[in-house]
Amino acid sequence: MGKQKGFSLIELLLAVAIILILVAIAIPLFSRYRMQANEASAVASLHSINTAQVSYSSTYPDIGFAPDLNTLGPGSNPGNVVISSSNACLLDSVLGCTAGVGTASCQKSGYGFSISSATGTPITSYTVSGNPQVWNQTGTRYFYSDNSSVIRFNTTAPATVDDQPVQ
Repeated sequence: MGKQKGFSLIELLLAVAIILILVAIAIPLFSRYRMQANEASAVASLHSINTAQVSYSSTYPDIGFAPDLNTLGPGSNPGNVVISSSNACLLDSVLGCTAGVGTASCQKSGYGFSISSATGTPITSYTVSGNPQVWNQTGTRYFYSDNSSVIRFNTTAPATVDDQPVQ
């Protein structure tokens, strides 16, 4: 008989073991990079919300700032909307979702966003928060901003005006 071509069982097991070790190293790195991407998206979303609030208050000075995310978005029918003070179309339907009314939050990239505003007319101040949906899986930082447009973060609890600004 001649020499057989191919790999021996030991060679195949060794190759599979090496691949499994590389996968075990890569998975935690992938999770960390995904969380970093989610946090970068959350900061960009807060920036978009702040910009939308400034545009809204300039367009509707008698109302002031928008009371919720739904008002800044396209409303319940994003395909056929008439721009108004209740459907400003300054945010997309993900950030300006219909759940963003009152205490409900709009979800984007592993974070939940919500607006709280002062009472009265016109509304002269607001706060917006972006919190990870699952801490240490979708993100490790909580974000906060207000009508000053400074975005702040905290790593242990929901962020407030007293926390450190994002650099």
